[in-house]
Amino acid sequence: MSLYKTIHPGSTIGIIGGGQLGRMMALSAREMGYKIAVLDPTPDSPCGQIADIEITAQYHDLKAIKELAMVSDVITYEFENIDHDALTWLHENTYLPQGTEMLRITQDRETEKNAIVHLGVPVAPFKIVNTEHELEDAIYQIGLPCVVKTCRGGYDGKGQVVVKKISDIPSAYDLLISSKCIVEGWVPFEKEISVIITRSPRGEVKTFPIAENIHVNNILHQTIVPARMSEQVIEKAEKVARTIADGLGLVGTLAVEMFYVNEDIYVNELAPRPHNSGHYSIEACITSQFEQHIRAVCNLPLGSTELVTPAVMVNLLGEHVDLALQHIQILENSKLHLYGKKEAKQKRKMGHITFLGKDVEKLIQTIEVSPIWMEKAGVKR
Repeated sequence: MSLYKTIHPGSTIGIIGGGQLGRMMALSAREMGYKIAVLDPTPDSPCGQIADIEITAQYHDLKAIKELAMVSDVITYEFENIDHDALTWLHENTYLPQGTEMLRITQDRETEKNAIVHLGVPVAPFKIVNTEHELEDAIYQIGLPCVVKTCRGGYDGKGQVVVKKISDIPSAYDLLISSKCIVEGWVPFEKEISVIITRSPRGEVKTFPIAENIHVNNILHQTIVPARMSEQVIEKAEKVARTIADGLGLVGTLAVEMFYVNEDIYVNELAPRPHNSGHYSIEACITSQFEQHIRAVCNLPLGSTELVTPAVMVNLLGEHVDLALQHIQILENSKLHLYGKKEAKQKRKMGHITFLGKDVEKLIQTIEVSPIWMEKAGVKR
């Protein structure tokens, strides 16, 4: 279907993917009066726990995809790696306002980088490689240090290797077994930032306050809002995000991850969905990223993204959950979100806590001295 339509409250929104992003989408949608159907391979998934209809099947199961379509008035998704045939069927036979092109581009780092470059947006130097010889040649041309990533899949540090010296190169060979790879030059960034931007079918665009992100072991640890940088850089980052959203015909939500260095902005990666670095918006903004996404795919007017209060969001990984429950007094000036995952595995995202207050430096200090993250996050004090 190609014509956009308005999906009114009371209708059913189908979500592909039952993780925490789907869960928080569903919570926002239910507050607005929508019903939820979810497709996920795991029974009683985080989103499935609050859905009206839970379909337990693999994402490539066309029978299950058709079942989701039958009970849904509109379809959206919570992650990028959706089976192409299933997505094509949905686009041709049901209402998928986000279409397939944005997913096609962002499912593969080669097409993603080329699309960004085509729009005139700066990225780190990169080369695509398929063999060990090509990998070595690319590293020689780009220089050390560099990062080798699989072109498809990979998240939270999985599917990538940082090559700092020649002896590190063999550790990247295994990545070539399952996928072509991209070799990216290292950007000596001052800050990692992200812009969450939402665009409706009618062309209305809203950006959320820019987030400053701190990663530990390649997993997002903290998001600080407002980002501690000049207004000039903030405007530049927002302009880059709008260029990408308009240029790629975005419908829904897009996270644009960027590096900030020497007053310049380099785009790192795109995620065509709500994003971990936008979780702060649930409490800190008039409209959360999840409500905004629902508004967009249902073709409703977008809400205000005004920042109500500064915030610092901190992820709770598997190793943090018990400590957080032991030190529950920390919730006096914060908001706890647990995702309903059954097993608290090491490095697995189990929830997050958002700290709210007028001074982000004081909020950061509160987090820094907390025993919850002091040792377990691997942060050196």
